[in-house]
Amino acid sequence: MKIAITTQGSTLESALDPRFGRAAGFLIIDRETGACEYRDNSQNLTLPQGAGIQAAMHVADAGVQALITGHVGPKAYNALNKGKVAVYYTELPTVQQALDAFTRGELEQASAADREGHW
Repeated sequence: MKIAITTQGSTLESALDPRFGRAAGFLIIDRETGACEYRDNSQNLTLPQGAGIQAAMHVADAGVQALITGHVGPKAYNALNKGKVAVYYTELPTVQQALDAFTRGELEQASAADREGHW
């Protein structure tokens, strides 16, 4: 299983980015192999609209099955849902803490977006 976590840096020790569509990047962790890959999201930071949808496509194209982030808007949530990417929200400060909480089963799968669009 591959998990994407929104991040402000490129390591497990980096701060979790609370935004999805306008996150600085995504750390993609392959739970089977332990491999970590950073994917930059700077191409979406300045988009006036559609950043969440573009980020959702970026994550789904990486073969991710789960996303851990702070918040997701409605269009991005729908795009992730169509891409069969489960969404998990957390307020934990680092990527590693979020990954550990997910691994322990402490994060609940989201059933809807938790933000209005363009936040």
